[in-house]
Amino acid sequence: MSYPRHATLTDVAAAAGVSVSTASRALRGRGEMAPATRARVLAAAQRLGHSRANERRGRPRTGTSLLFDLVLGHFHDPYSDEVTAGAHTAAAELNYDLVLTAERAVPDDDWPMRIRSRGSAGVVLGLILPTATQLAVLQDAGIPVVLLDPWGDPSLALPSVRTTDRAGGIEAAEHLVAQGARRFVVIGGAPSYRYGRARVDGFESTIRALLPGAPLIRTRADWTSSDARRAGAAALAALPPRPSDAPIGLFACSDEMAAGAYQAAADSRLSIPRDVMVVGFDDVRGARWLQPSLTTVRQPIREMAAAAIHALAGAARGEPLEATVTELPTRLIPRGSTRAPGDSIPPSAVVRREGAESGDS
Repeated sequence: MSYPRHATLTDVAAAAGVSVSTASRALRGRGEMAPATRARVLAAAQRLGHSRANERRGRPRTGTSLLFDLVLGHFHDPYSDEVTAGAHTAAAELNYDLVLTAERAVPDDDWPMRIRSRGSAGVVLGLILPTATQLAVLQDAGIPVVLLDPWGDPSLALPSVRTTDRAGGIEAAEHLVAQGARRFVVIGGAPSYRYGRARVDGFESTIRALLPGAPLIRTRADWTSSDARRAGAAALAALPPRPSDAPIGLFACSDEMAAGAYQAAADSRLSIPRDVMVVGFDDVRGARWLQPSLTTVRQPIREMAAAAIHALAGAARGEPLEATVTELPTRLIPRGSTRAPGDSIPPSAVVRREGAESGDS
């Protein structure tokens, strides 16, 4: 079947195998229908280059709702809790509500249509890269999108907010070397996301520059403490015998994996920080609860989420939303897991400094 240059709604309906009214409701985000049906109509419209120049366009509702959507693949873990807190606080200060929207890894997940149907003023996508079809649904409705810490480098031109992951890995390496470590383990994440690769690269390149020839074992875990325990124990066992009393320096690409490294050290009958000094990444609340408390690279998660919300608020006011990358700086927070003999930093000073930087109550 051949189609005219400007495909009509009837063409879309025929290609999708639905009625014209169903196709219209799917494209407008109206009514209840199976997600698979809606997805089929949207795919047909995109394939045919359907233009709705003569139809009602924009958001399904009149005007724009005073709400933003925060889309995450999962909620109620330390990282997403920080993201939610930062986004909610910023939205409330701007007199917007925040809707939490879950992305499900299934083909018929229609979260873009749900966002479109409620006339959201903007969307923050946390640790997510949208498909071209998903993005088209939002852009067709004039809904701006900001990426928060995407797992990869987007092929589409979108604004994003992230942190200085490589610089954080560099600072972790410099700290461990300064504290006397001379053998090293780095636990990267699997899958190897963009931010994980940057952290590992920063750490490894700095160790190679500061201590050429120093033993360094790279291993990977699935971003969980249990798998980091397994990977960390194997890496510690594979290190050559230490030539002196110098401790091992271990860097984990997340605080959760650092917690697994604590267990790996215990399994190997090694003490923290006497035998193994551990540095994590994130600085979620649990880092302070480990014994000894975890030295970690703080990424400003709440501030990153707030920056994404403020970018959307600017777009809602008519300001241009440029497809640029905004990076907020990391900072190493020294605690007990890297305390070398003779360290003079009192724990109370570290606590005061953390509170001033993170804004924790």
